[in-house]
Amino acid sequence: MQVSLTATGGLERRLEVAVPAARIASEVEQRLKRISRTARLKGFRPGKAPFTVIRRQFGEQVHAEVVSDLMRSSYADALNQEKLTPAAGPRIEPIAVGPGSDLRYAAVFEVLPEVRVRPTGEMSIERPVAAVTDADIDAMIESMRRQRPIFTAVDRAVRDTDRVTVDYQGRIDGAAVKSVQGENVAFIVGARRVMTELEEGVKGALAGESRTVTVRFPAEHADPALAGREVEVQLAVKKVEEMSLPAVDEEFMNHFGVTEGGIDALRAEVRASMEREMAQAVRQRMRAAVIDGLVRDNVIEVPRTLVEDQIHELQREAARRMGIKDPGHSHAHHAAFEEPARRRVALGLIVGEIIRSANLRVDRQRVQSRLDEIAASYPNSDEVRRTYLQSAEAMRQIEATVLEDQVIDWVLEHASVVERASSFSELTGFAHSSEAPI
Repeated sequence: MQVSLTATGGLERRLEVAVPAARIASEVEQRLKRISRTARLKGFRPGKAPFTVIRRQFGEQVHAEVVSDLMRSSYADALNQEKLTPAAGPRIEPIAVGPGSDLRYAAVFEVLPEVRVRPTGEMSIERPVAAVTDADIDAMIESMRRQRPIFTAVDRAVRDTDRVTVDYQGRIDGAAVKSVQGENVAFIVGARRVMTELEEGVKGALAGESRTVTVRFPAEHADPALAGREVEVQLAVKKVEEMSLPAVDEEFMNHFGVTEGGIDALRAEVRASMEREMAQAVRQRMRAAVIDGLVRDNVIEVPRTLVEDQIHELQREAARRMGIKDPGHSHAHHAAFEEPARRRVALGLIVGEIIRSANLRVDRQRVQSRLDEIAASYPNSDEVRRTYLQSAEAMRQIEATVLEDQVIDWVLEHASVVERASSFSELTGFAHSSEAPI
């Protein structure tokens, strides 16, 4: 077997392979002899057909099979000989494959880049440090009260934070629009759950009053009949309700699972929950900092084939979030996914090198803990656990997540970690606002 290697630019390589015709002919001959021992051909007893007939009947098919098999095996041998690690499968370009001639073909592919991770001791990572304060707990309990508002019917004009119940009918040029109509539809004024024109239109109205407002639908609206159109909406206000917050009493605490111990028990439960949330937020911040540092400090050339694979995966993920079941391989927004895809590929190569160089192995106990966490989030936890355990792919995903967490921990063990004072609200985005968030 003859092999010649050419670097065609970047990470791409062109590997030309030649397999002697004698080797092909020998393999074809051997396979035809095996076939001749059992072949059933019309006019001949099983295994008694002349070899010339066997060759004429099966020769072309066997030659094609031998060429295919030799391409596969010789390609693997050539990679081993040249010490190459392809990033993905090759593009095969046949040069000579006919009977009686040497098998010659070219395999074009990208190789994985050499990855040398900079010493992680040079990396500086911030660790936010914070404590849950009494003020944080007060604000959280206030937020819990706002989650369970009380609405009481009032005989006054509508104002912000009121809940109104309306019937409505939309019209375009006087004709009723079936998709813009409803009865007994309730919404909170100021909650921004309905179009702004409707919220503004009911302000100051009394129960029993009717109003007409003009609404302009956005140009990108899903219904082409409404996209960019002005619709005249007739509103009939049927009920006005004032919002108030519940008392922190036994009924309120029971709703949040505190059945004894009173307000002190509630505050202790809230503190524990907030501390868990904050610990998770700190972990996420540090994880993001490690990933950013690894990608920033280790600039590598990435194989285009892997980037394209990741672009398609990101497109599929985006489609799934939008409820599209089969997005195909659309080129729409292809460029928007380019940088995230390159980052994913680079990070995967860097993480892989850390795993190799640090000799990290999947922590089975952490895998079990992660599986328990996933199962516990479902009411049928035992069934979910069995489903995962019976799926090799699902377990591989858990193991990959755990191994990546181990890489993060390994980097943090070796990096320079600097503590920075923070707060619960800064870490979690929870606002200490006395106003009802509606």
